[in-house]
Amino acid sequence: MAKSDETGGNREITIFHNPNCSTSRKALQMIRDAGAEPKVVEYLKTGWTRPQLEGLLARMGKRPRDILRVRGTPAEELGLTRPDASDDEILDAMTQHPVLVERPIVASAKGVALGRPVEAIQPLL
Repeated sequence: MAKSDETGGNREITIFHNPNCSTSRKALQMIRDAGAEPKVVEYLKTGWTRPQLEGLLARMGKRPRDILRVRGTPAEELGLTRPDASDDEILDAMTQHPVLVERPIVASAKGVALGRPVEAIQPLL
C-alpha cells in the first residue's frame, strides 16, 4: 500500500472503520450520501503501523492521547491513561492493540478528522 493511501493523502476518501460501531457506520453512510465511495479500512482486522498513525496524527494536528480510546479497551490496564504516559508508549500500544484507536478516522485530500461527533467529517467531503 502506498504511503499516500495509508494516510489518505490522495484524492480518495478513506475511512478507518469499525463496522460494530454505530458512529463509524453513520460516518460511512454520511460519506456515501455525499456521493463518494470511500476506501474502507477495517483497522481491527488490518491493524495499524506506526508510520500510518504518525501520518494521520500529523495531518490532524493531534497527539496519540487525543485519539486514544479508553472505553472498552485495555488502555487503563496498560497504564496509558497515566498523565505521564508518553506519545511513544501510546503509539506502541496502538500498534499492538488496534482497538485503542478511537473511531472512525476519515482522511481525504481536504484533511483528516476523528469522526466524533460524526459531523466533524463534513468538511472533508
